[in-house]
Amino acid sequence: MNNSHKQNTGGFTLLEVLVALAILAITLGALIKASGSYVSNAAYLKEKTLAQWIAQNKATEYQLDKTFPRTGSSEGDINYALQEWRWRVKVSNTDDRRLRRLDIDVILDGGDFKNPIASLVAFVGQPL
Repeated sequence: MNNSHKQNTGGFTLLEVLVALAILAITLGALIKASGSYVSNAAYLKEKTLAQWIAQNKATEYQLDKTFPRTGSSEGDINYALQEWRWRVKVSNTDDRRLRRLDIDVILDGGDFKNPIASLVAFVGQPL
C-alpha cells in the first residue's frame, strides 16, 4: 500500500466556506435592514402619538372653556416631551348653530401644516 495518495476528508472545501460566508452576509444584511426599519417606525409612531395627544389636549381645552369659540383660525407653540411643536385650530360653523367644528393640526416646529403629523376633528357645543 502506498500512503502518498492518502486524502484528508476532515475539513471544508474553499467553495463550501465561500457559500457559507455568502449566506451569512445576506442574512446579516437583511437583519440590519429590518432593525433599521424597526427603529425608523418606532420614531414615527412616537411622534404620531405625541402629536395626537397634543391635538386631543387642545380639543379638551376648547370643550372645557366656558365661552363659545369664535369662528376663525388660531396657532400656537407648545413644548411637549422635550420637543417644540406647533398647533393650528380652525373653528367653523356647523348646520346646528349651537355647535362648532374644530379642525386641529399638529406639526413639529419647522414642519408644514400641509402635511401635519396629526389631525383631529372635534365638536364644541354652546355652553348652557
